[in-house]
Amino acid sequence: MYAIVETGGKQYRIEEGSTVVVEKLAVSEGEKVVLDHVLAVSKEGSITVGEPFVTGASVEATVIENGKSDKVIVFKYKSKKDYRRKQGHRQPFTKLKIESIKA
Repeated sequence: MYAIVETGGKQYRIEEGSTVVVEKLAVSEGEKVVLDHVLAVSKEGSITVGEPFVTGASVEATVIENGKSDKVIVFKYKSKKDYRRKQGHRQPFTKLKIESIKA
């Protein structure tokens, strides 16, 4: 059984017991979160697709960790013009452990 869930403007294919790294959610570590933007659910070989969401479907997950990913360097320059800009960025994330899929 798996589900396709939308959170943070992205879509994720999740299964029970798996871990997934999503865009930062405003929840602290150890808390439970319910993802109710379920786009599709596959159960025993049949797929239910929502328009846009599957009614009554939800996914329960536990927050394992909140953190920041590795640093990405953004370097802009223009040759022969003495223009250089260096900037770093670390994207915040939330790691979730999927507890159950209800459909």
